[in-house]
Amino acid sequence: MPRIMSLDDLKSLRDNVKNKVDLREKGENVDEMVVIRVAMATCGIASGARDVMNYFADLVREDGMNNVVITQSGCMGYCYAEPTVEVTLPNSDPVVYGHVSKEKAKEILEKHIKSGEMVDGIIPVAHKSIDE
Repeated sequence: MPRIMSLDDLKSLRDNVKNKVDLREKGENVDEMVVIRVAMATCGIASGARDVMNYFADLVREDGMNNVVITQSGCMGYCYAEPTVEVTLPNSDPVVYGHVSKEKAKEILEKHIKSGEMVDGIIPVAHKSIDE
């Protein structure tokens, strides 16, 4: 366990534990839920991904949105656009947003997740699989 040297370290540890417990509790029905996946590789963390993830968690908790799971991932390959966030609505393809700030996070939650309306900042898919 890492050493806790400040109040921010303690809050970060608390938020990580809450997110892991939340994912474990909701994990069985994840296909029916909104999934917010924040890229937490080194470049993402350096660009502020941890703050964005914690802000998403705060917004979801304040709003009482029980159908949302917030989790983290490793590198998504979009280092130039960090922090990046992937949003997957039930029965929909994932959408990746780049340069996500707290303001953009709130806009994504209000418009995309609640209303189904796309928000500026989508990183387009620039690749195809072998099957396509």
